[in-house]
Formats: sequence, C-alpha cells, structure tokens
Amino acid sequence: MADAGGVSSGRRVRRWRSVSEKRQIVQLTLEPGISVAEVARAHGLNANQVFRWRRSFERGELTESPAALIPVTFTSASESPSDAEEVSRASSGGAIHIELPGRAMISVESGADPSLVRLILESLRK
Repeated sequence: MADAGGVSSGRRVRRWRSVSEKRQIVQLTLEPGISVAEVARAHGLNANQVFRWRRSFERGELTESPAALIPVTFTSASESPSDAEEVSRASSGGAIHIELPGRAMISVESGADPSLVRLILESLRK
C-alpha cells in the first residue's frame, strides 16, 4: 500500500467477502493437488483465514440461506385448532417465548420492534 506521498505504509485494507466468495475460494482448495497457501495468495488472503473458512464450510456454516429451520413446539391450554384460531383473533396482545436450550431464552412481548427481534435472533445463529 502506498500513501499520498508514494511511501508504503505496510498496512492492508480489510476486504469483506460474501458467503458465496468464501464458498468459491474454499471449493478451489478442495480440488486434488491444490495448495491452500497458493489459493490464499492468489486471492490476497492469509492461509489461516482460508483454513477457518474450510472448517466453517465442513460444519455447514457457509450457507446463503437467511434462516435455518429449527424444531418448534407449541404449548397451550387447549389442543383444539378452532380454540387456537379463536385465541389468535381475540387478542392483539400476548407474548412469544423462545428457548434455545443451553444458549438463550427470549420473551417477545406484543408491540416489540420486529427489526430488533430479527437482529437478536440472527445474532444467536452465530
């Protein structure tokens, strides 16, 4: 890198890569006879970063999907579908309680800001 005076500062500018870019780079390293270090150098990356992406890829974490499916259970005093529909229409208030065992318990009261709830849930995916 060179500053306005043409002197090299030695600092790199951090570049943010999309999930699809990370996946493409990782897939290049999975080809037989390909060196991770060479792929990393060709893309201006540190090999350790590419190895981290490979581990994430192997765990299924480098996905483009905005949401993951999780098991959901409903609890109520009544199991009748007609009663459940009546309750949802009768009240605009209420709360949703989300429990991720061993990670978090979230209660969302009526009137909560949807974008804030989404942000909180997305942060728990990481």
